[in-house]
Amino acid sequence: MDIVGKRYLYFAISLSVIIPGLIALALWGLPLAIDFTGGSMLEVQFQGKAPAPAEVIAIYHEFGVGDPTVQSSTNNTLIIRSKPIDEATMNKLVKTMEERFHTKVIVRQFSTVGPSVGKEVARRAAGAVGLAAIAILLYITYAFRGVPHAFRYGTAAIIAMLHDVFVTLGVEAILGHFLHWEADAMFLTAMLTIIGFSVHDSIVVFDRIRENSRRYRRLPYETLVNHSIVQTLDRSINTQLTVMLTLLTLAIFGGVTTRHFVIILLVGIFSGTYSSIFNAAPILVVWENKEWRCWLKGRLKCDNANAEA
Repeated sequence: MDIVGKRYLYFAISLSVIIPGLIALALWGLPLAIDFTGGSMLEVQFQGKAPAPAEVIAIYHEFGVGDPTVQSSTNNTLIIRSKPIDEATMNKLVKTMEERFHTKVIVRQFSTVGPSVGKEVARRAAGAVGLAAIAILLYITYAFRGVPHAFRYGTAAIIAMLHDVFVTLGVEAILGHFLHWEADAMFLTAMLTIIGFSVHDSIVVFDRIRENSRRYRRLPYETLVNHSIVQTLDRSINTQLTVMLTLLTLAIFGGVTTRHFVIILLVGIFSGTYSSIFNAAPILVVWENKEWRCWLKGRLKCDNANAEA
C-alpha cells in the first residue's frame, strides 16, 4: 500500500471535511450550553404523558423566562434549558405544569450557572486544550530525542490533533444548527478524550518509524515512513474499531441524555484514526522533502534532490 505516495489525496479529503465545518462555525457559531453561557437547566418527569415542547415553552414565556429550549428524553422526561431562574420561580413553573397538564411532575434535576461562572468555565476550557497541546509537543519531542529532527514529530502530532479538533468543532456546529444540540461540559470532556486518542495513535506510528529508522538506515525516508504506517495499520484500525463499535452501540441503544456526547466522541475518534494514519506521518515526509518549495513552482511533490537544489 502506497499511503504516503497518495498523501495529497488524503490531505484533500481532510480539507473537504474541515472547510464546511469552519464555514458552519463562521455562519452559525458554536451553540454553547448553560455550562458556558450561564442559565438554568430543569429536568422533570411527568407521571402521565409528557406535554409537547411548545406547551412547556409557552408556560416559561408566561413567567417572563427567556430563551427556553426543551429536549425530550425517555420515561416522559423533559430537559428544559433557559435563562437563569431561582428556585422559587422553578417551583412556580412546576406547579403550573401540574395544574395545566393535570399530572404529577417530579423534579429530577435543577441547576443554575451564572454568566460570570460560565465565562470562567469557557476560559478554562480553552486553556485546558492549549495546555494539553503544549504538553504533548514537549513530551513527544523529549521522547523522540534520539531521532533526528525530534521536534517535527511533536509538531506533526499537534497538527493531526488540530485536524481532529476542527473536524469535531465543525460537526458540532452543523449538528447544533440542525438538531439544536449545545456544547456543554460533556462536550468538553469528549474533546479532551479525542485529543488523547488522536495523539496516542500518532505516537504508535511514530514509534514504529523510530524503530525502522535504526534498522533500515539506507531506505529513503518516504519509503521508510510508508513501510512503518503499513506495519501499524492493522493495530491502529483494530484498536480504534473496538472503541468505535462500542460507541456506535451506545449511540443506537443508549439514552437520549448521552447520545450527543457519544456521537461527538465517535466522530472525533474516527477522525483521530484517519489523521494518525493518513496525515500525521505523511506530514513528516512533506517536511523532510521541504515540498513547500515545489508548491511555489506549481507542483505538489518533489523528490529530495529537487528539494535540496
